[in-house]
Amino acid sequence: MKTTYREALRAALRDALERDGRVFLMGEDVGRYGGGFAVSLGLLEEFGPERIRDTPLSESGFVGAGIGAALGGMRPVVEIMTVNFSLLALDQIVNNAATLLHMSGGQFNVPLVIRMTTGAGRQLGAQHSHSLEGWYAHIPGLRILAPATLADARGMLWTALEDPDPVLIFEHGSLYNVAGELADDAGPVDIGTAAIRRPGTGVTLITYGGTLPAVLEAADQLAGEGIDAEVIDLRTLRPLDDATILGSVGRTHRAVVVDEGWRSGSISAEIAARISEHAFFDLDAPVQRVCSEEVPVPYAKHMELAALPSVERVVAAAREAAGTRG
Repeated sequence: MKTTYREALRAALRDALERDGRVFLMGEDVGRYGGGFAVSLGLLEEFGPERIRDTPLSESGFVGAGIGAALGGMRPVVEIMTVNFSLLALDQIVNNAATLLHMSGGQFNVPLVIRMTTGAGRQLGAQHSHSLEGWYAHIPGLRILAPATLADARGMLWTALEDPDPVLIFEHGSLYNVAGELADDAGPVDIGTAAIRRPGTGVTLITYGGTLPAVLEAADQLAGEGIDAEVIDLRTLRPLDDATILGSVGRTHRAVVVDEGWRSGSISAEIAARISEHAFFDLDAPVQRVCSEEVPVPYAKHMELAALPSVERVVAAAREAAGTRG
């Protein structure tokens, strides 16, 4: 069927609400307004205000309520409108949800799912253009997901709800309107492994989420230059699928990591370090990284685009890795 990323996410929510009476959605404007990005549009009319709950503008308050509901046996899905607003709930996410299982000696799981929009490229200014999923991937006790395809947008939620521990799902804002084909029987997907979106033998391009379309376009351009690029969609940032990453590097002997986060202390740095630690002797060139420029994301369109990973920058990094700069 023809659908969009946004509609696939809505279908996932509808499916979860129908499957399990313990599932409910809560967050700012998720009910009568239909969600800040229209993902939950129409669900209030289908499931009622007990299961589609509008909350006050207090991220710390409603994320804390979600943790309490999860401890009480419910399966809450908490929507934080954009990733920058999650900073107002850091104590709840990092100091409570992520630690309660450990601090209770294994007695209390927190089966909580938190969804939020991430990423830049839409002229929303520096305060609403962060890519902070790499920050959260630093935290033990959390699972971090970044669906980049319609199938993953449709299928990751139910698998996440079956996880006994907290799961954060980062939905890139540039993907909501992306349209494509989705199987009529699309359903839950594996969230434990990365996916090879394009096989190749010349260089490994590693990315996730909103940068996947640009990386696939770069791979097409590189093919025209005789560079056969393999594209890996990480899908899950914590835990990373080392086996798929290292297996690919072992075949191609070159790697480029593309990450919309800032370069310093990023998930790209972690991936590059793991490749150097575990596949150093497989490498024929240094690991390359393509990240956002280390500035607050500009508002002006031309400056914003210049600050973000682009097809041209990915192609240039792949040429560098392949030794074909000239």
